[in-house]
Amino acid sequence: MTAPEPEPTAGGGGDDRGVPVPEYGAWLRRGISRNGGPLIEDLPDGEVVWLQAGSYYADSRGFAGTTSFDGSHVRFHHLTGEPGDDTGAFRWDGADLVERGMNPDGSTFLEIWTPLPGTDGTTGSWSGPHHHVVRVGRHVVHVDSRAGTYWRL
Repeated sequence: MTAPEPEPTAGGGGDDRGVPVPEYGAWLRRGISRNGGPLIEDLPDGEVVWLQAGSYYADSRGFAGTTSFDGSHVRFHHLTGEPGDDTGAFRWDGADLVERGMNPDGSTFLEIWTPLPGTDGTTGSWSGPHHHVVRVGRHVVHVDSRAGTYWRL
């Protein structure tokens, strides 16, 4: 797997305008590049799953909250788990979503997300004191102050 090239613009540079994330979906991260480094593929035992149900999301790395879109960037507002917000510009690459973003500490990343099958059925988001759960079809991510956990039903 190789990192996608930036989208060309009329001025010849990279285009950081993105698309909104789909309203509902289950996504498996296929790879990540940090600070312009090489794209590293995720291993099956280190899988990262992100679920989106309306404006609510949960990430198996241990953070959950809401998303917002400003017309070019998606902001992930962390409300449960790992503190901090991150912002990314998404674009489609076939069925995959490619995200170029920045963490609160100023570091950058590129992530490639592949849709997971089994998203039909029950979808929703539930939260309580110090935890958040998102379900999209057969996929569930639970996040609390200690960790994120992914289950496939």
